[in-house]
Amino acid sequence: MNFATRVLHGTSCFDPVTGASSVPIYQASTFHQADLDCPGTFDYARSGNPTRQALEDAIAGLEGGERGFAFASGMAAISSVFMLFSAGDHVIVAEDVYGGTFRFLTKVLSRMGITVTFVDATQTKEVRAAIKTTTKGIYLETPSNPTLKVTDLAAVCRIGKEHDLLVIVDNTFLTPYYQRPLELGADIVIHSATKFIGGHSDVVAGLAVTRDAALGEQLYFIQNGMGAILGVQDCWLVMRGLKTLKARLDVSTRTADKIAHWLEAHPAVSRVYYTGLAKHPGHVTQEAQASGHGAVLSFDVGSRERAKALFDRVKLPIVAVSLGAVETILSYPATMSHASMPAAEREVRGITDGLIRLSAGLEDVDDLIQDLQQALDALPPLEVAFQQTKEAFSRV
Repeated sequence: MNFATRVLHGTSCFDPVTGASSVPIYQASTFHQADLDCPGTFDYARSGNPTRQALEDAIAGLEGGERGFAFASGMAAISSVFMLFSAGDHVIVAEDVYGGTFRFLTKVLSRMGITVTFVDATQTKEVRAAIKTTTKGIYLETPSNPTLKVTDLAAVCRIGKEHDLLVIVDNTFLTPYYQRPLELGADIVIHSATKFIGGHSDVVAGLAVTRDAALGEQLYFIQNGMGAILGVQDCWLVMRGLKTLKARLDVSTRTADKIAHWLEAHPAVSRVYYTGLAKHPGHVTQEAQASGHGAVLSFDVGSRERAKALFDRVKLPIVAVSLGAVETILSYPATMSHASMPAAEREVRGITDGLIRLSAGLEDVDDLIQDLQQALDALPPLEVAFQQTKEAFSRV
């Protein structure tokens, strides 16, 4: 079956007991055991619940993996996966990861004796050069957040296999509809299901899928032991969102593509980051390893003052932390998604004070462009703003 069919007729299509078209919310913390010598599939809800199991089976099937896991948030999924490593282990991480991931790695994981080296993962030679005798894993995010750098997944996975390293990929931006890292050789794929998979700004959730059953048993032990599970009502919401994933992404991706090309030509914008643009450095790699470019783009307007002026003038997009929803969302990475990253680290990664991230929703694209145009047209052209800055510095 193609994706559109699988997402609707997979394991979460209907309840096998009653035939209900929606898997029921099993609001139970514990389950009766009819025979002590032959316990049932479910005993205590932290260890397993039919509603959660339906979601976990669904995401495993869509990603092409053996075991799926639903966590209380994207960061719960990420931190739980990192618990597969032990004190003394070393992990190579793509340098431009989500700010919450950076914070966890540098402020929490470091206290556990697990070391991290950040590299430009778009350069496979840097990944290879960072390998030590203690290296146990590689963590990737492609396209990256928020500058949309593209890593060659197959190439890095080959390096991982050569050195017996666990390769983990955050697939939040593209979802299994556009990209399936496990099929390219990765061992674990992670999602913040709060974003495109949930899709409606009404649930916080995380998902993870392992390529093989043995690794799945290890991650299940951590999920059950730490207990950062997703509640059953939230599982139901994620499954509901999953059913419309393809339809939503089809529309949002077309919108993002049109906006990105339009922004490229606007004199108030210095740079646009979107893998669908032919001049994007990762465009060819993206086309080879994914079936779409997604609904997220970023653009730079030159300064914090100009960014704030745009945020103050737009009327249709909501200005918020998050992405991947039915409504278009504008975010300011410097104080939102990457606020926990020191300014010097942000600058190295190209996360400037003028950078704005846009997650396209389901509004009419012409209405969105008209709104962005009235906001951008109120800003002076970049060369004028640059001259004004030079004059201000000269007066000082």
